[in-house]
Amino acid sequence: MPISVAIIEDLEEIREGLINYIESDDEFVLISAVATAEEAILKLPGLQPDIAIMDINLPGMSGIGCIRAIKDDCPGTQFMMFTVYENDEKVFEALQAGASGYLLKNATPADILQALKELYHGGSPMSPNIARKLVNIFRSQPSSGMHSNVLGRRENEILQLLSKGLLYKEIASQLTLTVGTVRQHIHNIYEKLHVQNRTEAINKVSKK
Repeated sequence: MPISVAIIEDLEEIREGLINYIESDDEFVLISAVATAEEAILKLPGLQPDIAIMDINLPGMSGIGCIRAIKDDCPGTQFMMFTVYENDEKVFEALQAGASGYLLKNATPADILQALKELYHGGSPMSPNIARKLVNIFRSQPSSGMHSNVLGRRENEILQLLSKGLLYKEIASQLTLTVGTVRQHIHNIYEKLHVQNRTEAINKVSKK
């Protein structure tokens, strides 16, 4: 089954470019391309795309507001932010809203397609400078309260690697573990922190 993708982007040139990228790869199928958050709210719950590529600066409701509005109605959809914004406030607002990936619009077509595949397979792809921002903030608060203290040494190591956007198999390779062991550790992390995904886990541990 191909990976189903919806695009929410108001600039026609960028939207058409994304459409062309998606349609050039047999691993994807494009099921919707709209220009506003309001259109997405009407259409996406009925389509249930695997991935929604979401601009932040949309006319009317923002892309971040759109995610908040539809994420509960699209439980299987992974949201990839695709934007020019790279300040900390926008990055964290998007991640806290429910985005699992964050790419800047200067990404190459090959990088975009690879990031979408990583997102579908459990990764949290981000443009390199965005990932560095996230990691630096995470590292600046390594013992930011009781949340990080409930995790074991190995679990904290894995959470730090998750914050870098690494896939399970990459974490397994770096720590000389099996993918199954990594999955079990991540399951334990989520249970201990009472979260459902890596973004929530990183946010929770990073909060002061």
